[in-house]
Amino acid sequence: MSQTQERLSAGERREAREARLIAREQARELKPNDFHGGVHPPENKHQSTGEPIGTIPLAEDFIVPLNQHIGATAIPLVSLGDEVLKGQKIAEADGPVSCPVHAPTSGKVVAIEPMPVPHPSGILADCVQIRADGRDQWCALTPMDDFRNRDTGELLEKIRESGIAGMGGAGFPTAVKLNPRGGAEIDTLIINGTECEPYITADDMLMRERADEIIGGVQILAHLLDEPERVLIGIEDNKPEAIAAMRAAAEGTRFHVVVFPTKYPSGGEKQLIQILTGREVPNEGLPANVGIVCQNVGTARAVYRAITFGEPLVSRITTVVGEALERSRNIEVPLGTPIHHILDCHGIDRKKLQRIIIGGPMMGYTVEDDSAPVVKTTNCILAPTNKELPPPPPAQACIRCGLCAEACPASLLPQQLYWYARAEDREKLQAYNLFDCIECGACSYVCPSSIPLVQYYRAAKGDIREARAEKEKADRARERFEFRKLRMEKAEQEKEAKRLARKKAAEEARKQREANTDSAEAKAAKQESDVVAAALARVKAKQASPEQQLARAQRTLTSAEHRVQRMQAKLDEADDAQQAQLAAQLKDAELKLQDARNKLAEAEKLAATAPQPPESTPVEKAEEREARLSEAGASSSAANAAIEKAKAAAAARASMTPTEKLATEIEALEKRVQKAEARLEKARAEDDPNTAAFETALGKMQEKLSTKRAEQSGDQQD
Repeated sequence: MSQTQERLSAGERREAREARLIAREQARELKPNDFHGGVHPPENKHQSTGEPIGTIPLAEDFIVPLNQHIGATAIPLVSLGDEVLKGQKIAEADGPVSCPVHAPTSGKVVAIEPMPVPHPSGILADCVQIRADGRDQWCALTPMDDFRNRDTGELLEKIRESGIAGMGGAGFPTAVKLNPRGGAEIDTLIINGTECEPYITADDMLMRERADEIIGGVQILAHLLDEPERVLIGIEDNKPEAIAAMRAAAEGTRFHVVVFPTKYPSGGEKQLIQILTGREVPNEGLPANVGIVCQNVGTARAVYRAITFGEPLVSRITTVVGEALERSRNIEVPLGTPIHHILDCHGIDRKKLQRIIIGGPMMGYTVEDDSAPVVKTTNCILAPTNKELPPPPPAQACIRCGLCAEACPASLLPQQLYWYARAEDREKLQAYNLFDCIECGACSYVCPSSIPLVQYYRAAKGDIREARAEKEKADRARERFEFRKLRMEKAEQEKEAKRLARKKAAEEARKQREANTDSAEAKAAKQESDVVAAALARVKAKQASPEQQLARAQRTLTSAEHRVQRMQAKLDEADDAQQAQLAAQLKDAELKLQDARNKLAEAEKLAATAPQPPESTPVEKAEEREARLSEAGASSSAANAAIEKAKAAAAARASMTPTEKLATEIEALEKRVQKAEARLEKARAEDDPNTAAFETALGKMQEKLSTKRAEQSGDQQD
């Protein structure tokens, strides 16, 4: 089967399904339900319905806010000085819950900065200011013909790129609303044409004059929702012209226009759902949770023009009404048009003007700066006089009459919410379902004490949202910290596991080496023990005998006596300045002499008590000498000669006087100095790296030689 045949078959199946649904709807008698509470304020709708929808001249400057909807602020795509065309995208949506923004006319970008916007708090927000060139020239548009053969995702993307948001309430992005999450199955599409707020007639006039475009948009919406079982268009019975026009436009479709009694606030989303279907949306829930999607008639018309003509949302129908104006009517006004320009075009008398209200008297809010622009949710600009809309009297104490609870369409307890809002008890406010409040103002309207209840509820909602945002921020920070801690612990565990694996591998390798080298290590250990034993034997052999200790003590005593004699001689010849220092040196020498005497006495005692070796016979002595000579080998004669020479030198030195000993020392030092000088010259000639060490050693020898010569000169003078 070809693709064309598949499409025809699908179209035939859709037509058959629609025929069955139409027959079912015709056979069914829809009986509207009622909701709790509600009030009947003066409607005041006739003032703005006497003329057809009109237009006004273009303003000189357009202020286009980057956030005209619920969700993230759009990101600007233009720069100062850029030339733009009508319908050109000047800001990109930032995230899934956001809308792009388009130029409402052709002109030049002259500013991108915070400016006044329509908001109850009067805050500034980021805006793009466009200076109109007067041509109002459109950019190239891309319509989508035959939407039924288009992919749903493609249609939703077109609606999203057209910047369409809800035009009857808070301005929720339409593409998001048409794509319900969580697998919700939609069986009912509701088109809201109620417009219950006093003074506002924008939707009424739109249904009277643009009913065909609205029905065309409803067909697209139903297609995007996979043709839900029911499509209901709810209209209050105080709009007979709109009801007739919508029924005529819906003829031949399965769309059912449901008319119900007028009561405020029947245009609230949850209240309209209860009226038309009897279903109740759960606490803080969405209509999609009960299988329903609700759209405004203005939104349906915007979807139609976006798909059929490729037009993005750059204008809307707005009611301009109030006794401070010469002319009250509905106009199609470009978004971004300053409010003061609209009022001036309708003959505003600022002497009579009490205040400017955006929206109706029940749910609207006052704006102080009339340079704020019209945005996607601006359905009415009300300019009343003091007589028409007197300022509210001062609030008085609550008398607990209960009228607010009777009027509340959400079946809440406004009095309790009021007390908890004043006490800032957030837990109680949420327990009493504060967020189910639609801020319709019915409670404030019937309050005999003139308490601005809605203002308390709005402030409490803002505090709770701020606290939730702070909590979410803290939770995210905690999660990041815990994740980081877990990641570090995991890395540490992996590191420790690798370390233990390396340790185990090293231990196994060591054991393997030990197993392979047992014999070699045993041999090495035996050799080491032999070396240690030999070293101990050498140390033991070098230990001095009693006779050697006695001779050493005698030499120490002789040296100490000579030092005392020299110090005594120097002290006798010294002047007064040196006597103190020399006296201390003499005292130190005497102490060392006494210590030497004590050690000599101990050595004599040790020698006397030591066992004497047995005397050997001449034959044994000769045999011992021969054994030692045989061990010494060829060097025995040289050793004997060295011994004899040393004995002779010692005997000669013992018989010398101190002067002769000094002369001998000087002579030996002179020879050593000569050798050191020769060695130094050789090192310098060969560029020996130890030349510096040789120079230092020679310097010390020369210094010592000079000292000895000085002592010799002193002795000769004596």
